[in-house]
Amino acid sequence: MQLPVQSQSTLYTEPWEAGAGPDDLLAVARTADRSGFAYLASCDHVGIPRRLAAAMSTVWYDPVATLAFLASATERIRLLSHVAVVGLRHPLLTAKQYATLDHLSGGRLILGVGAGHVREEFEALGVDFRQRGAVLDECLDALRAALGPDEFPEHHGKLYDFEGLGQRPRPVQERVPLWVGGSSPAAVRRAALKGDGWLPQGDPRDRLPEQIARIAEIREREGVHGGFTVGAITEPLYVGPPRWDVGRGTLTGGPQELAESLRAYRAMGVHQIQVRFRSRSRSELTDQMAAFGAEVAPHL
Repeated sequence: MQLPVQSQSTLYTEPWEAGAGPDDLLAVARTADRSGFAYLASCDHVGIPRRLAAAMSTVWYDPVATLAFLASATERIRLLSHVAVVGLRHPLLTAKQYATLDHLSGGRLILGVGAGHVREEFEALGVDFRQRGAVLDECLDALRAALGPDEFPEHHGKLYDFEGLGQRPRPVQERVPLWVGGSSPAAVRRAALKGDGWLPQGDPRDRLPEQIARIAEIREREGVHGGFTVGAITEPLYVGPPRWDVGRGTLTGGPQELAESLRAYRAMGVHQIQVRFRSRSRSELTDQMAAFGAEVAPHL
C-alpha cells in the first residue's frame, strides 16, 4: 500500500491526514508489517508550483528519509519508492541514497522510478523537462550499474559518464528490483524493456489487460527474458458494511466478496495489487488494514 500522510494530493487524501505526522506513519507501517502487507510506498516531489498547490498540496515527504525512518520500525515489509523521479538527480547520488537504504533495511528496497510531470521542478533543478524520457532511459542503465555488485561501478553514456568512484555500502540484494511507473505508451515500453516490473498509474480494470498484453508482446519481440512483476492499483476499499459515505467507486463488503472482486486482477496477469482504504481516522485505517490482512488476504 501507499503510505498515507506522506503525500496529500486531493485525489486520494483523507481529511484526517492534514493534521497527522510521524507517529501516524509509524502506526500505519507497524500495522502493515504485522498484517502481512508486501510493501509500503512513498512518493517523490521536490517542490510543487503555486499553480498546482491547491490540487496536489505541498505535502510530499522525501521518500528516502521516510522509508529509512520506517525501516527501523519494521522487520519484514519491503520499501518502495512509488515513484522516484530519478531524472532530477545524478544517478550516482540516487544510487548512494537507495543503496544505503537497502543496506540499512537488510535488503528490503524496491526502487520504483518514473519520468515526472511537474515542469517547474525540472526547471528549478536545471534539468530539461522535454527530455525527461530520454534522461530516465539512461538513468535506468546507470542505476543498474551503480546498484550492482561492483564497488566501483562503471557507466558510459550520452548524459552520464562515471568509473573509478567507489561506493559503499553496497545493496544487500544482488539485484535491486527496478519497477517502472507510468501508463503512457512510452512508459509501458520502458517498463517492458528496462524494468523488473511495471507500476501503472491508475489504469482502470478494463484497460489493464491491453496494457499487460502490450508488455508481453514487447518483451517477446525484443527477446527480453527474466522475471517481471505486473502491478495494479485497486479501487478504494472498505472491509465490512460502511456506516458512512465511502464514495461510489469504493469496493465494500465482507472478506469473501472483496476477495472475489480482487482475484479478477490475478486473472488478468497482475502479480501485486496496491490497495488504499477509506478512513476517517488513523485508528479506522489501521483497523481496516488489520481486517484486510486477517480476513481478506487469506482468500487471495
